[in-house]
Amino acid sequence: MRKARLAVLISGRGSNMLSLAKAAQQPDYPAELMLVASNKADAGGLETAAGMGIETLALSHRTFPSREAFDEALSAELKARQIEVVALAGFMRILTPGFMRDWEGRIVNIHPSLLPKYPGLHTHERAIEAGDAEAGCTVHVVTELLDDGPMLAQARVPVLPGDTPDTLAARVLAQEHRIYPEALAAHVRNMVAKGLAGAVKAG
Repeated sequence: MRKARLAVLISGRGSNMLSLAKAAQQPDYPAELMLVASNKADAGGLETAAGMGIETLALSHRTFPSREAFDEALSAELKARQIEVVALAGFMRILTPGFMRDWEGRIVNIHPSLLPKYPGLHTHERAIEAGDAEAGCTVHVVTELLDDGPMLAQARVPVLPGDTPDTLAARVLAQEHRIYPEALAAHVRNMVAKGLAGAVKAG
């Protein structure tokens, strides 16, 4: 079975990246993790990935004159490695329309809320403050709209009495690690079925 060439973009410790990397080691997983890239050289997930023998790339957005210039350089790095699908795992950058045009339908993200509730940051605080009975996470295809796009999977957890953002986040994170590899695999298989597999061409 030919596996799709996967890149994961991170900005921090990369716990969801690790769950994807472990899944990708399985013989029947439809994607192979070829690259872990970060906009921060000190992102802990880079060291984790390197320890697993995965190529890493640190590309600081601070060295580029504009958001567009950074995204162009990042896209070029992905194309140079013949990447076919991109997974965001705590990548704290809003991607530009130009990047999205290059990778339309090929980028997935996991967000720590039950979208369409609570796009953006501080999702757990917002769920607690609203008095929600449950919270969770959503895997979705990335579009130009923040935390929008077709949903691929969701998982729900109860909001318990006395929950803090940290305790709720920990329960949600366990579900993120469970559903992200499954949803990504389903998306890749769907891409192959629709003939969307194949590296994005440079230029």
